[in-house]
Amino acid sequence: MSEKEKELLRLLEKSGRLESEKLAIMLNVSEAEVKEWISKFESKKIILGYSAIVDWAKVNELETVTAMIDVKVTPKRGVGFDEVAERIYRFKEVKALYLMSGTYDLAVVIEGKTMSEIARFVSEKLSTLDSVLSTTTHFQLKKYKHDGVVFDDRDEDNRIVVSP
Repeated sequence: MSEKEKELLRLLEKSGRLESEKLAIMLNVSEAEVKEWISKFESKKIILGYSAIVDWAKVNELETVTAMIDVKVTPKRGVGFDEVAERIYRFKEVKALYLMSGTYDLAVVIEGKTMSEIARFVSEKLSTLDSVLSTTTHFQLKKYKHDGVVFDDRDEDNRIVVSP
């Protein structure tokens, strides 16, 4: 993969809404090349989708509760963690799932309407899986930064600093 193609991926990751014409100018290549690369990346599943980062805290009727769950599991012979990970990521509540190093094996990010809904997910779905040995649930209280985007409503202080 060329450096220009890698730079295109970085630009799209930062802002998937950039038009191919603008991307071509930024990369100093033709618009046709940009469209060809994007098409190639989509067909090879290098680009998996495009999404917006939304501050749901500002949309009261749609605000959800997010929990991060540390999960200790017993890996299965021949498939390791993949089989239990697949069973977990198939639940509609699961927004992200990572294999981790350290005390716990998997980190699961889920969303629900209430803390009780998340508690039911953990007790009725997650902890009942054969390979799951233990879970620790952490509730997200406030989001400061996500995917490189800062969630900050404070107005910038543009006053000039005066010192003696």
